[in-house]
Formats: sequence, C-alpha cells, structure tokens
Amino acid sequence: MRIYNKIIVIAVAALLTITGCNEEFLDIKPNDRITLENYFTSNAELQAATAALYSKVWFDFNDKFYYALGDGRANNISAPYSDYVYPFTNFTETSLTGPLVSAWQSLYNVVGQSNNTINNIRELAVNVTDEQKNIAIAEARFMRGTAYWYLASLWGDVILIDDNRKLISNPIVPTNPRNDVFEFAIRDLEFAAKHLPETASQAGRLTKWSAYGMLSRVYLSYSGLHNVDNRNGNVRDTEYLELARKAAKVVCEESGLELHEDYYELFTHEGNNSPEDLFSLQWVSGTTEYGIINTQQAYFAWNSEITGDDAAWGYYTYASWDMVREYDNMEDIRLYSTFTTYGAEYPDLNKAAGGYTYEDIDRCNIKKGVPGSSKDTDGKVGRMSSGLNTKMLRLAEVYLNYAEAILGNNASTNDAEALKYFNLVRDRAGMPAKSELSYEDIRYERRIELAMEGQYWYDLVRRSYYRQQEVLNYVNETQDRATEYEYNTTTSKYEAGDMNNAQQVAIATEETLLLPYPESELVQNPLLREEPVSFNFTEERINLFE
Repeated sequence: MRIYNKIIVIAVAALLTITGCNEEFLDIKPNDRITLENYFTSNAELQAATAALYSKVWFDFNDKFYYALGDGRANNISAPYSDYVYPFTNFTETSLTGPLVSAWQSLYNVVGQSNNTINNIRELAVNVTDEQKNIAIAEARFMRGTAYWYLASLWGDVILIDDNRKLISNPIVPTNPRNDVFEFAIRDLEFAAKHLPETASQAGRLTKWSAYGMLSRVYLSYSGLHNVDNRNGNVRDTEYLELARKAAKVVCEESGLELHEDYYELFTHEGNNSPEDLFSLQWVSGTTEYGIINTQQAYFAWNSEITGDDAAWGYYTYASWDMVREYDNMEDIRLYSTFTTYGAEYPDLNKAAGGYTYEDIDRCNIKKGVPGSSKDTDGKVGRMSSGLNTKMLRLAEVYLNYAEAILGNNASTNDAEALKYFNLVRDRAGMPAKSELSYEDIRYERRIELAMEGQYWYDLVRRSYYRQQEVLNYVNETQDRATEYEYNTTTSKYEAGDMNNAQQVAIATEETLLLPYPESELVQNPLLREEPVSFNFTEERINLFE
C-alpha cells in the first residue's frame, strides 16, 4: 500500500535530515551517526524532531492543492488553462488528477511523521520532563488531527493510523467511517489544547490557542454530521455547536491576542508569524531548495515584471466572476490585498520603477501570496520561492467561528458577543458594523476575509452536511462558473461577459462533495472500495470545559 511505503520513508528520513522550518526555528545539521536510541535526550532535540512537521511533510499539499481545491473548487478563482486547477473548479477531477494524488500522499506524510514523532518520544525520550514530552507530542497530535480533518472533509471514509508499525504485518487495511475520523481528529486536538503552552517557545510554533482555534473549526464541521440519514435536515447538533462556541470563546477571551492592524501587511514577509497567525506552515526564504519553500508566487504572478524572473505563470489564474461580484464594496482593503483590480497601485511591487499599476481590464489576478521580486523583498524571494508562510488558521477565522457557533440553528442573532467579534473583522477592513447576523452574513464575511487561504470549499462542505441540496443548488445555479467579465472604464464597474467555452463545467452532485481515492491507492489496497470498519478507540476523551 503506497501510503504505508510513504510513511516508512518519511519516518526514517526525517530524523536523519532534520532542519529548521524557518529562520526562527532550530537549524540542526544532518548527522549520520544519529540513532533513535540516542537522539531524544534534550528539549532542544524534541523541538528539532517536531520542526519538520511545520513544512516538509505539507509541501505537496501546499504546492498546488491548497488553493486549487480550497479556492478553485469553491469558485473563488478561475484557471481555464491550468490542469492543476480547472479539474477541481469544473468538477471533472479523476483518481489520476495530479494534485489530488499529491495531496493524499502529503496528508498521510503528515500522519506518518506525526506518528513516528509521537511514538519515538513516548518510548525513547530521556533527560526531559513529562511537560516537555507532552508539548512535543501535542505538536505532533495537532498536526495529525489537522491532517485527518482535511482527509475526512475531502474523502470522507479514510484509513486511521496511530502507529506506523501496525502496517508492517498487514499493510492492506480497510477505511474507517468519516465520523470516526472526525472523532480521531478531535481527540488529537483536545490533547493538544490541554498540553500546548500559552506562549510559543519560538515564533511560529503552536500554542494552546492554536489548538482551541482549530477545535472551533472541527467542532463546527462535526456538528452537521450527527444526522447521517438526512443531509437536508437543516439542523446541527447542539452539543457540538456549544463545544465550538466554548473553544472559540477561550481564544477570543483568554489568549490576549488581537487582529493584526494592517490586513495587507499580513500577507507580506513582515506579516509572517503575526500574533494573529494561530497556525502557519513555515517556509525558508532566500533559497530554492524544494520541500522547504513556498512555490505559490510562481503560480499566481501574472508577468515576469512582478517576479523578476521567468517563473510567473499566473496570468490565466484569476478571480472568478462570482468572486469579483461578491464584494459589496470595491474599496474593501481585502479586495485590494487579495486580487488586483483595474487601476490599483502596488508600491511594494517593482519598486525600482516606482511601483506597479495594474491595467488589465479583463481579469483580476491574484495578489495575496505575491510579494514581488528578490529586489523588492531584500532577497527573501527566489525563483519559485516567496518565503511567505502559508496561513492555515488565523484569529479572524476563530472570531467568525465564534459568531457562527452562537448563531447555531437560528435564522439570525443579535447576541452581543457574536456581533462584537464579527464586527472586529469588518472594522479592520473598513466595513460598517452589523447589528444582526444571519448565516448569509457569516458566509459572506468568511469568503471575503479568507479568500485565497484555501478555506471556502470546506465552508461549503460543512454546510452540505446538513443542507446538502442548498449547497448543490448554489454551486450549480448561482456561481456562474464559466462566465467571464471585464472592467468597463465608462461605468467604472466590472461587468459579466461571455461564457468561456474552455470551461466544461460538470453538474455537481452528492458524489461531487467528496473526492475519488487516488488510483494508485485503489490498485494497491482493494479494501478502499469496501465498506468502512469502525475504529477501536482506546483512550478517553479529554473534557476541556469541566
């Protein structure tokens, strides 16, 4: 089974080639005399062992799939000529689609390396305190739990692995039910919330607030899965809505964290590891070494004037018509920060020429994730390497999770706490405060706030757990996935144009809400085609809210 082979390779290689994830993390030189038995002997070595969990194992997920699925499938972007985006946008992906295969392998790399780290620390760590061991294990369990949230959201029933060695005698194993996968992820994240520190030991490391924030996301998702026989029941489980509310409240009221003052700066090198960043993948700047770099600028930048080299392939990857028309205020700083618009000026791009003015009328290219050239960034950018962190969870999302959990199954709410944190997000963007919230208000705010951060498809999947037909109607009838647009210089507005015949969009169905298993996995493990088998949980759930 391929995931077994990948897990073993990652587990062995990572320890022998440990490297820091960015300049803030430890940089441990490779040492071919390291063995498992003599490695885990200090807290510094525990931290080095978990460092790779912030970058290398996520690389193939981050490279294309992060945005191609999270934003492409959700129709935040169009890319009619990009074969790593349009299959997801058009619902035409197959079990052979490259980024799909890479993402599956990458997420199981996260699982495998996390397992390796957890079990080795438990069995081999000496001369360290129980607290230090639990913090390192909590980092690994956070990563494993997050990876399984993605796997459950994308594929539903998947294989749960808590010890790589179990696969040695029997690598052909059945899947486990999606609800069990959620349960597994929640247990990992609850352990992380209990044991991670309140203050990060190094910039970019996980904290207790990271785990509570991720729990607020996962609890919200799980709340819609309680009624598996009625996907249009319109009701979420109140127990898990309450858990989501409590988890988000802990972050909102106890962490002392605040939103970064400048939304635009969040997505520059200066915004790396902002206090708002609860979990970010850490990439090394100023290098082109594959596996530890963020490649996304090359896929977003629309011409070589931006990058200063030939790695600028993003001209035909741009905001969809549905995304552009979604903005109710074209002066929203989040539009300027996320997508280019006609006449927008960017002084941080092409600094040698006095800045860059965007003048294309028939698209809005992607700005978020495009910091510019090496000269623009004092050497932090290389070819296909921006050095920008990948923001996986921000405080702003937790604020919106809090509001959604309070709204719960109600049509609207004027709850003071929900409004307070919801309006903090709008206030930073210069948008007027709301006095009442509906699901539509929250959906809109999440889409605008988190655009190009790989989240909107998962928002739709979460909604489909209890309002499936509503979501299918939305993507099939409302989103106009093949419609082009252009800027009318007379009216100073973007207007819909013709259909793009290159976009052969399939009809989304219930089956479309999950991805196919990779063909290579189906060949090597025929049990993927069989009914899932319940997972045997051997540890008690941690009650964080006693």
